[in-house]
Amino acid sequence: MDRYDWGPVETLAENLKTCWECNRQVFVCGNGGSAANAVHMANDFLYGVASNVDGPGIRIEALSSNTAVLTCLANDVGYEQVFSEQLRVKAQTNDVLVCLSGSGNSENIVRALTIGSELNMSTYAILGYSGGRCLELADVAIHFPINDMQIAEDLQLVVAHMCMQWVKEKSNKCAR
Repeated sequence: MDRYDWGPVETLAENLKTCWECNRQVFVCGNGGSAANAVHMANDFLYGVASNVDGPGIRIEALSSNTAVLTCLANDVGYEQVFSEQLRVKAQTNDVLVCLSGSGNSENIVRALTIGSELNMSTYAILGYSGGRCLELADVAIHFPINDMQIAEDLQLVVAHMCMQWVKEKSNKCAR
């Protein structure tokens, strides 16, 4: 980790801060443990960044959190579209999409990044292994080439917590 280029993480943190200041929306998605990390990240940015300032936190949604929506879409249009269909309805230009994936090859994550680009969202992917197809699809890839799913998922939270702390620190220095 001491040799990692943390520039892409700072880019994500800066974009999250801009979203907060401009009242734009952030969407996070992932499967399995990455889905749980998406919910954790949404919690931290909804409340955690604002816990020391007046006003609300970042408008953020974990697309994996509503089981009724997930199962409806999986049943009706297919699991590969559970995130892209939600983005098609909810997202707007200049919103931010953060995809969490170990392999970078899950079809529903690939499609989320594709629709995010079509909607002119800023797209990020926090990836492990080889980075898969998402490595090229995301505007900014935060890639840890580690062949261990649990460590890849741990690094997703490391990045999320680093961004949260960065945004929280910078918010103290700006009029919000």
